[in-house]
Amino acid sequence: MRTPAGKDCRHYFQDFHRGKNVQECRLIKDNPNSRHWKPADCSTCLVPGILLANASPTLTLTLTVSAKMLGMGRQLKVNAECSRHHVFLDDPFIGCPECNAERPGLDAFLNALEETSGE
Repeated sequence: MRTPAGKDCRHYFQDFHRGKNVQECRLIKDNPNSRHWKPADCSTCLVPGILLANASPTLTLTLTVSAKMLGMGRQLKVNAECSRHHVFLDDPFIGCPECNAERPGLDAFLNALEETSGE
C-alpha cells in the first residue's frame, strides 16, 4: 500500500472507508519496545527501500521508533534477521550471506557490483 510519504510498503495499512480513520504501521504495532507511530515517520523510514532491494521470503524486519537525544525528534531503527538461518543481518539491503551463498548466480552479481563500485 502507498504510504503518506508516497512509497510502497506492505507493512503500512490505511482504511478511510465509511467514516473510518485508520492509519498504522504493522511493524511498529507488533513491537512493544517502540514509541507510537505517526504518519510523518514514513518519510524517513528505510523499510520500503529494503523491501524493494531484498524480496527474500525469509527476511524478518523489526522497526523501532525512539526519541533522539534530549527527546527532540524521532529516530527509526530497522533490525533485520534471516528466519531460515537465524542470523542478524548487518546490511538488510543485501540480505543473508548464507542464503546468498546458496545461489551462485547472485554471488557473481555481487562480485561484479563490488568491482564497479570500487572504480
